[in-house]
Amino acid sequence: MMKPLFGKVGIFGIGLLGGSVALGLRERFLAEEIHAYDPDPGALEDALALQVVDRVHASPGSWVADLDLGVLAAPVGVLVSEGQKLAQYSGPHTVWTDVGSVKQPVVQALTGILPNFVGSHPMAGSEKAGVEAAHAGLLQNAVWVITPAPSTAPEALVTIRTLVQNLGAYPLEIAPELHDRLVARISHLPYLLAVGLNQLVAQDPHQDLLMFLAAGGFRDLTRVASGSPRMSRDMVVANKQALREAIEDLRAILLELENLLERPENLLEVAQEAKRTRDSLPIVKRSLLPVMNELVVQVPDKPGQIAAVSTALGNAGVNIKNFEVLAIRDEGGAIRMGFATPEEREQARQILGGIGYKVR
Repeated sequence: MMKPLFGKVGIFGIGLLGGSVALGLRERFLAEEIHAYDPDPGALEDALALQVVDRVHASPGSWVADLDLGVLAAPVGVLVSEGQKLAQYSGPHTVWTDVGSVKQPVVQALTGILPNFVGSHPMAGSEKAGVEAAHAGLLQNAVWVITPAPSTAPEALVTIRTLVQNLGAYPLEIAPELHDRLVARISHLPYLLAVGLNQLVAQDPHQDLLMFLAAGGFRDLTRVASGSPRMSRDMVVANKQALREAIEDLRAILLELENLLERPENLLEVAQEAKRTRDSLPIVKRSLLPVMNELVVQVPDKPGQIAAVSTALGNAGVNIKNFEVLAIRDEGGAIRMGFATPEEREQARQILGGIGYKVR
């Protein structure tokens, strides 16, 4: 059987992103054991009940020193202080990363404090929060920004890049300050706009009528305001310098658009350019199969494994709807399969487990 990339992994903050990383590690057999720490006991209980992690901890301790990989997934407002606290428990061999949406202050504060720290940010999320909303597919095909510092250990950078690739995401390395400037414009500014548009409705004397008339376009524009207000507040405040620059640029554009109301032909040209920009945005294709109807089979590095798995299921009349080879290395690999119904998935689990395969 293949040897996982990591022995013990620690997830510090078991919410949407932390939980999705943990599930990705489990699904792809990338860790022997996944530990979680969170100050919320309910989140730890949910993580265990949902089989997101193997072990949970109410506080940091000696167990942290045994980790091969530590993932800081705490809210951005406490991410630096959490990392500084964990530094006293870390072993020198542990590779650390974070998944926060603001990078420059985090990288500046934790580089040299946490051993082998590499800042990172998966460009994936949801207005839903909590570990119950986590799923490995959240990271599938996502761009995962890696923000090394000049002093970042090359071996640690390779480890995080390998982690990202094996989780099914695309690593993109850029400077922390550039990351914050770009994210301010495509993530943090849209959040403030969503808040502002909702305020515009809430403060209108005809609020009830406006809410009744609000159509899909307004709902799409303001969707991100449905996320956690506290976490979103911390996110934009942590990136306030880059965000202020983005707001100033947008203010100038809005003034220009206001002036173009008197010049319809010029407004049409700007609108056409906006359409071209919007239509050229890449589409991230996620798996269309529900996560509940998928399973992953660990296979040894021997000829005929794909044929053996598919033949065993075919002989039993189980139809495989989706088939993907995962995380192949010298020692072996894994196969992810999707089925039309939960019943077929469970039947496949029993068949493959019965002939000696490890199945999740």
